[in-house]
Amino acid sequence: MLETKEILRQVKRIEIVTKHLVDGLIAGNYHSIFKGRGIEFSEIRDYRPGDDIRAIDWKVTARFDHPFIKEFVEERDLNVYFAFDYSASNYFGNLIEKRRKAIELTATLMFSAARNNDNVGLFIFTEDIERFILARKGRRHVLKLISLLVSHKPRSKKTNMERSLFHISNIIKKRSIIFILSDFYNQDFEKPLKTLKRRHDVIAIKINDAREAEIPDVGMIQLEDEETGEQLLVDTSDKSFRDNYAKLVSKEEVRLRSLFNKNKVDVININTDMPHEFPLRKFFEMRRTRGVR
Repeated sequence: MLETKEILRQVKRIEIVTKHLVDGLIAGNYHSIFKGRGIEFSEIRDYRPGDDIRAIDWKVTARFDHPFIKEFVEERDLNVYFAFDYSASNYFGNLIEKRRKAIELTATLMFSAARNNDNVGLFIFTEDIERFILARKGRRHVLKLISLLVSHKPRSKKTNMERSLFHISNIIKKRSIIFILSDFYNQDFEKPLKTLKRRHDVIAIKINDAREAEIPDVGMIQLEDEETGEQLLVDTSDKSFRDNYAKLVSKEEVRLRSLFNKNKVDVININTDMPHEFPLRKFFEMRRTRGVR
């Protein structure tokens, strides 16, 4: 179990690492893409040249024989949830663990949401929901969530995304933005994904590591499934083995891409060996071009 001082040190480091992204790249993009539920009435004021005549309040204008405008403000009150896969496969990483990369990315988006005065919440799941924190506002709350992500000790090594997403859909009733962070390793979860998508804006963040897509030629090695513990001795110098493995990985990528496209779920692909600034920028630009909230 990590000591409190070490947890705080890691949280502080993550805040420093993500700060420049939140300040420079993310904050404005985030606000323009993720808007509130609509607009709410603010006040009646005098008409000024350049105002949209469609906003004139004709009843008040007729009463005072002078044009008046209805002014509205954006109604934020936005809930942003992060569903974080903490199963054992996410501890893998060639240069950096997929879990660590996912935490830094989550922190970036959480701080962006907090900067926008949105409510931020968290689900940590493996075979089921292990932790749930209700969405609230504020930087202090976000730091608490990041601290929880850093220090959490999962009860299970396995993943059951179908069960976890069904439970999330039963918990969150109000329309929200839901980021799902996972490697989505060999999981069937289309039914709960459809359920979530009907009510919420769902975004999948897929954490990838280059070593999972391609096995190098290093002779005889023992591979182990992090979630099941199953071990297999393989000869990586066998080209047919490497080719077959690459085909299986490619087939799984095609399956996932088809599943997300079919259900109109946007995907952000994050590689552990690359800065996450670039895929985030690409995502925001895509959303802005398409005009999707």
